[in-house]
Amino acid sequence: MGTIGILGAGTWGMALARMLHNSGKTVTVWSAIEREIDELSEKRVHPNLPGMNIPDGIRFTKQLQEACSGKDILLFAVPSVFVRSTAEKAAAYIPDGQIVVDVAKGIEPDTLLTMTGVIGDVLKKVGKTNVKLVALSGPTHAEEVAQDLPTTIVSACDDIKAAEFVQDIFMNTCMRVYTNSDVLGVELCGAMKNIIALSSGVSLGLGYGDNTKAALITRGMAEITRLGLAMGCREQTFAGLAGIGDLIVTATSVHSRNNRAGQLIGQGYTPEEAIKKVGMVVEGINAIPAAMQLAAMYNVEMPIVSAVHSVVSGKITPADAVKNLMRRDKKDELWRE
Repeated sequence: MGTIGILGAGTWGMALARMLHNSGKTVTVWSAIEREIDELSEKRVHPNLPGMNIPDGIRFTKQLQEACSGKDILLFAVPSVFVRSTAEKAAAYIPDGQIVVDVAKGIEPDTLLTMTGVIGDVLKKVGKTNVKLVALSGPTHAEEVAQDLPTTIVSACDDIKAAEFVQDIFMNTCMRVYTNSDVLGVELCGAMKNIIALSSGVSLGLGYGDNTKAALITRGMAEITRLGLAMGCREQTFAGLAGIGDLIVTATSVHSRNNRAGQLIGQGYTPEEAIKKVGMVVEGINAIPAAMQLAAMYNVEMPIVSAVHSVVSGKITPADAVKNLMRRDKKDELWRE
């Protein structure tokens, strides 16, 4: 037990590839970018993970079939905007009954499907209805996993045996894995917390302090929880690793792309300029359209998410967005929509 195919050779995919290899698993990595496969295979280092050597035992391939076939686990580690297209390419090579793990965090606009939902939707269209879909999510910066720093994560699946299988595969001396059957709650947290992390970065870029950051994290989590409960998720999930745990690390860490992008926007850069300067995918910006759709669909008030949407779409300046949030009508802290 322990053959892993990884689709995606970004920072998270490669940090996990190294960790899994070092704990005795057989790992094959595929990327849609052939140049990336050539460079990683030859140089054995990742440009965005300086100091992490890629073990010689990790195999790289340009053949999608090779990455998918005969694996105990197939891991999707591509950005959320590429999950559907990757699943469509891989579907022919994924056997029914396969355990598929997704580590991307997002909600697809319009369909409003989570990432495991997107993969499941693609596979059902080709008659594969028994694939076990697991979301792996939590406070897990690739930069720290690449250094073997103690990290915790959640394996979420409505089939608890599949969640426990993934738990066994990924758990080791530097990665502690918990299970959770509330898949929707876990994935909703993973997508929405990136938007709140953007707001935290914006506040830092405006020159605000820890009080503001704490307020945004706390009230942001209240918004996410309110939406999750309206969607039928479990409240405990939002107080756990995939919820407040992931939000804290994403909203405060120097490793957070969303936090960095928010800082730049707060300093006056456009969202497009901020994304370019960060140099990697900023999932919080990608998640905003779906967040706004869900808030409207479930009639849930999400003032911080709405404020970030207004700033990113150029309707209001960051400073004015903060003023509007502070001038909102008085509320009880325990108030729920």
